[in-house]
Amino acid sequence: MFEQFSRGYYLGRLYVEPRDDAAAAMCREQHKRVNEQLYASGEGVERTDYPLVMKLGSRHFAVHGDEQVPADTLVVPETMLADANVRNPPSLEEVFLAKADHAAQLLSISEGTPTLPDTAV
Repeated sequence: MFEQFSRGYYLGRLYVEPRDDAAAAMCREQHKRVNEQLYASGEGVERTDYPLVMKLGSRHFAVHGDEQVPADTLVVPETMLADANVRNPPSLEEVFLAKADHAAQLLSISEGTPTLPDTAV
């Protein structure tokens, strides 16, 4: 779903759709799998429900898992679609996923508080 892009990001393509909720989300099972593969350190038992940090357009945001969201889909608030120039959703778009070592820092800058624990970065 995501592949190496740069030192700070993975790149993926997801269908982006609007959502009435204020939080971004993706398929819960895919969220868990990506979290395990790309964010877990591999040291003991780890949580897989921490938000992923994605970038659409120029905005970073937390993405949670949601069983109501179909596979390969990212749902975001409508205001984010306009900011990212997503036209005629659902639309297949390039989405950047911040690597674990950048995720907490990016969230703290964009939202004012870190979301991931210090041990995950």
